[in-house]
Amino acid sequence: MAQNDLPSVDLTSIDGKTIVLKDATNKDGITIISLWATWCVPCLKELDAINDIYDEWQEETNVELLAVSVDDSRTVKRVKSMVNGKGWDYTVLLDTNNDLKRALNASSIPLTILVKDNKIVYKHSGYSPGAELELYEKIKEFSK
Repeated sequence: MAQNDLPSVDLTSIDGKTIVLKDATNKDGITIISLWATWCVPCLKELDAINDIYDEWQEETNVELLAVSVDDSRTVKRVKSMVNGKGWDYTVLLDTNNDLKRALNASSIPLTILVKDNKIVYKHSGYSPGAELELYEKIKEFSK
């Protein structure tokens, strides 16, 4: 797959700070960027599944996950309480205007991207149980 530069997009953290996406990515390894929404059941299943094994992933590969919510202004207020309720350890960012979603030509979510040195090295759309294991194989492959 051709490597594309990660789009330069400003997102908002759940505590209201503006974050430049490129500054939020992992400088020494792989960043998973997961586009999700509070109303997207497969998104939640994927992030829950990764959360169960995220500590091991981080220990082995130093990977970091940015969970980017594409909830719009009507549903974005649910993001913080959902994240807290699920106990996710991820950095959660908000793409309320769908700038990142548009820049990535994401037609559907969940969309999972692996980024290394601000280049998109892998993209996967949709989720089925077990897909997180395949994702981890890719992470190990790219973190060598």
